[in-house]
Amino acid sequence: MIERSYSLLVNPISGGGAAPGAVVPVAHLLRAAGARVEVTYSPGPSEAVGLVEEAVARGDVVVSVGGDGMLSSLAGTVASLGGTLGIVPAGRGNDFARMLGLPSDPSDLADLLLNAEPVAIDLLEVAMPGQSPRLVAGSLYAGVDAVAAEYVDLAHRLPVRLQYPYAAVRALATYRPVDLRVVVDGTVHDFRAANVVVANSAFYGSGMKIAPAASLTDGRLDVIVIEAASRRSLIRSLPTVYDGEHIHLAETHVMQGESVQVSGLPAAPVGADGEPLGSLPATGESVIGVEVLPGAVQVLTPSPSRKDLP
Repeated sequence: MIERSYSLLVNPISGGGAAPGAVVPVAHLLRAAGARVEVTYSPGPSEAVGLVEEAVARGDVVVSVGGDGMLSSLAGTVASLGGTLGIVPAGRGNDFARMLGLPSDPSDLADLLLNAEPVAIDLLEVAMPGQSPRLVAGSLYAGVDAVAAEYVDLAHRLPVRLQYPYAAVRALATYRPVDLRVVVDGTVHDFRAANVVVANSAFYGSGMKIAPAASLTDGRLDVIVIEAASRRSLIRSLPTVYDGEHIHLAETHVMQGESVQVSGLPAAPVGADGEPLGSLPATGESVIGVEVLPGAVQVLTPSPSRKDLP
């Protein structure tokens, strides 16, 4: 058994309040195995930076207990300090955990945290106009999918499994097309589009396989643009996103690169890993810049011997 110590940082509101319950059995199993474990309920992103710094200085594995937003808020600091990141998925979507192939059973999660080897995975660096650059684990998106993310936050009364499909249909029923400019490694592409996704992970939106070819270890960004179509057509095609078959539709464009710039009109909302970032900047005035950071952070995964992750 690998001797490790752990700092479990819990977002108490993740998963509609599920995270505090999710951390208890995992922490118990780690302690039963003889590991030193500290559990902290995160007071917020700014305070979490200090907690991560202290944990890495002690040599702890920093464990994100929450959803994709919580994970992204910790990954950048862990990466900058040269620490190791673990994950206990406890959000509504858990898309990055899905990409890594993490188990959901507490005993399997504890075993992974105790014994798995760290793997260096890529992160995205996102520069929004007027904001400091931030690191993102899964994906950045603009357009109808960012609208859907806003609706998810308002759908707490629905069962978790229904929140994302409900939000997606509602967003598609009211969306406005965007005159979008996407620049991939210096090549300009113009679209009239429903949305754009710049992906590190294949999954978003609670299991939608938006970028089927995406890899966490290839040093590349996968860019998915879905052109504007009728609301009815987009709603009918929604199920194809769950198995990745949407990439074969005529209105879907797939590109890859290491550097992406995004702008457009009107000022559609922008999000990343379930968190709102602002609005799409107008083409000709500014851009959102996304860069891939190859092998930026060490993560405990169930498949350390594989050359690539799912």
